[in-house]
Amino acid sequence: MSDDAEINFTSAMAAFEAKHFSRAMQLFSPLADEGNADAQHRVAIMHQNGLGTVRNCEQAVKWMKAAAEQGHALAQHGVGFMYLEGECLPQDSKQAALWFRKAAEQGLAGSQTTLAMMYEQGNGVQQDVAEAKKWFAMAGF
Repeated sequence: MSDDAEINFTSAMAAFEAKHFSRAMQLFSPLADEGNADAQHRVAIMHQNGLGTVRNCEQAVKWMKAAAEQGHALAQHGVGFMYLEGECLPQDSKQAALWFRKAAEQGLAGSQTTLAMMYEQGNGVQQDVAEAKKWFAMAGF
């Protein structure tokens, strides 16, 4: 990231954390367009929840998947959640499990826990108590 991009990202994060979502969207959008996965993830969250902009599922999915496909674990979890809950994407437990696994394999405890519960319940995956225990243990349970 260039020095200017780094400054803009820092400013965007400060605006986001201060709940100045319109300003955060202004600052994150060009960074997202340039391929910054963290910025794409934040833009997706703002579109998904209508923060600083009108709620827009199409844009939320576009940016969440863009970040997820770059290996951004929180975005992978976000895509998994969208599929699991049928929020902005059609409900699809198998797709949810695939995305949760990608994030879980990167060590994201929330994804490990969700994946464990999916194995425990046989939701989107073949029920497998041993696999559930493995993921629960990785998540620290």
